[in-house]
Amino acid sequence: MISAGDFRNGVTFEEDGNVMQVVEFQHVKPGKGSAFVRTKVKNVITGGIVEKSYNPSSKFPTAFVERKDMEFTYADDDFYYFMDNETYEQVPVSKSELGDSFKFVKENMVCKVHSYKGKTFDVEPPNVVELEIVETDPGFKGDTATNVTKPAKLETGAEVKVPLFIDIGDFIRIDTRTGEYIERANK
Repeated sequence: MISAGDFRNGVTFEEDGNVMQVVEFQHVKPGKGSAFVRTKVKNVITGGIVEKSYNPSSKFPTAFVERKDMEFTYADDDFYYFMDNETYEQVPVSKSELGDSFKFVKENMVCKVHSYKGKTFDVEPPNVVELEIVETDPGFKGDTATNVTKPAKLETGAEVKVPLFIDIGDFIRIDTRTGEYIERANK
């Protein structure tokens, strides 16, 4: 059990059958009345964020969210499959549960799989990935204008904006959180 007075950023707890994670908290002691804890909590399964106030003495069961590194092995029509590298168990995750940043993940990449009581609810791809350019317009010599970009298709099928000097066959680093080009990779 954890009391609201012990809340810190990142703490997970159960409330009304939901798993909540503290995003922000503030202990408030007004001049009149009793103290309270003002928080922003995130429902880790649905992703919804709400602001709530709690009595510091309120107690909640602690929720243990498992975050495990698993290898993305393959995808079929409806599911992505991840393998636990210790037990070699395959875990299917529905495509609808994965975020937009998953378009940058290719087979054999290690991702963080989040689960609660054996139910997987989120997959976190690596923050930075290296991918090959498979389709883009050719660059032009002498075109050195700054911050000019062109569309490029990656080996995973995703499209990003890249500088003009990037060509087909080049490897680039992508930030999966923003979907932006970082730099050319040395391959």
